[in-house]
Amino acid sequence: MTNHSIPSGIRASAAPALAIRAEGLTKRFGRRLAVDDASFDVPVGTVTGFVGPNGAGKTTTLRMLVGLTRPTSGGAEVLGHSVESPAAYLGRVGALIEGPAFYPGLSGWRNLEVLTTLGRFDPARIDVVLELVDLADRANDPYRTYSQGMKQRMGIAAALLGEPEILILDEPTNGLDPAGI
Repeated sequence: MTNHSIPSGIRASAAPALAIRAEGLTKRFGRRLAVDDASFDVPVGTVTGFVGPNGAGKTTTLRMLVGLTRPTSGGAEVLGHSVESPAAYLGRVGALIEGPAFYPGLSGWRNLEVLTTLGRFDPARIDVVLELVDLADRANDPYRTYSQGMKQRMGIAAALLGEPEILILDEPTNGLDPAGI
C-alpha cells in the first residue's frame, strides 16, 4: 500500500455540501404522472431554479421537498434529512409554495407577528423582512388592501422570518413589477 500525500499548497477538493438531493423522485396522482424519476443535487450556497412549461411538475417537486406531498417513489433529502421526516428540517427552511395566504383584516405587520409567534421566531425580524421586501411603508395597512405584487412580497417576507438556511420559492415573481422582481 502506497501512502500518497498532497503537495503543500494544494488542497484535496471535497464534494460540495448538499442542501438538497433527489434520487428518482416520482409522484403520481392516480394515473397521472406529475413528476417522473427526478434526480438532482443542489449544493449549499447556490441559487437554483426549475424551468419548464406549466404542468411540468415544478410545483409538485417543491411540495414534496417541503413535506406537503409525499413521493410515490424515489426520495429526497433536504439538509441531510429525508423528505419522509420533514419535521427534522422544516425549521431551517423558508418556503413560499403557490400563493401566499394571510388574514385579510390584519395588517401586514400583525400577520407576520402571528407567524413569529407560531414559529417562535424573533419578533425583531418583522421590521427587517418588511424592509427587505419593500413593504415597511405599508406595514400597518390591512392585508386585504395589498395589490397582488404586495401580497407576493408579503409571502416572501414570511418565508424569510426564521432566517432560513434554504429558501424555496415557487414562482416568486408572480404579480411583481420590474422593480419588485
